[in-house]
Amino acid sequence: MGNLKRKDYEAALEPLQVELVEMARWLADTGRRLVVLFEGRDTAGKGGTIEAITAHLNPRQCRTVALPKPADREQAQWYFQRYVPHLPAAGEIALFDRSWYNRAGVERVMGFASDAQVKAFLQQTPVFEKLLVDDGITLVKYWLCCDQDEQEERFAERQQNPLKRWKLSPIDAASREHYGDYTRAREAMLEATHTKHAPWTLVDFNDQRRGRLALIRDLLARIPDKRVPEHCVEFPPLKGKPKKERYSVLKPIVPDGSD
Repeated sequence: MGNLKRKDYEAALEPLQVELVEMARWLADTGRRLVVLFEGRDTAGKGGTIEAITAHLNPRQCRTVALPKPADREQAQWYFQRYVPHLPAAGEIALFDRSWYNRAGVERVMGFASDAQVKAFLQQTPVFEKLLVDDGITLVKYWLCCDQDEQEERFAERQQNPLKRWKLSPIDAASREHYGDYTRAREAMLEATHTKHAPWTLVDFNDQRRGRLALIRDLLARIPDKRVPEHCVEFPPLKGKPKKERYSVLKPIVPDGSD
């Protein structure tokens, strides 16, 4: 099975994005809260999937959380503390582009966390997530799967593409030598944190377009009934002719017609 062509992908994605808008409207009307975690290897496709989900959603309702390296003060806090302020309020969606599971992945493999810290994290995470779920949050956790040969192709593409080169970091280069270590860390993470109240879902992302479609379909299937009345705003006819813009202080830039 070859990679999905762009036109076929876009044709399949459009009706799913309509359903995502309906889902967001349902969340707003019901006051439910949704948290979605996106985890996976570098280049797996987390960012592109989040972009596909958020493309037509209200950014005031749906926020992407992609936290930088913790500051010194954050490193001295309870580990989960820096993530709590980003949890959604009633009717909101929070999409985590990497999450608290950094501790079980990159921090563990690259030596940024001690064995004791990792052990405590794996013990505490099911408890932390049970508190979120018990409080009414719908918590969905995805791991995006990617083979190493595909990952290498994507690294090379990022190196060659000036629009994507910013995504590369020294950690990415170093992590290439730890593919097997990341596999072992992931399996230990799944064993400890794949729970009844907060299960993991693994999605094959060797073909990113097929992976996005599969993930979005799975996410939509978790919301049982998204149909709520759409609140249409009425626009009565203008009184008089439409007015032209008028400027007295500054003039706008005029396109030269070369585009």
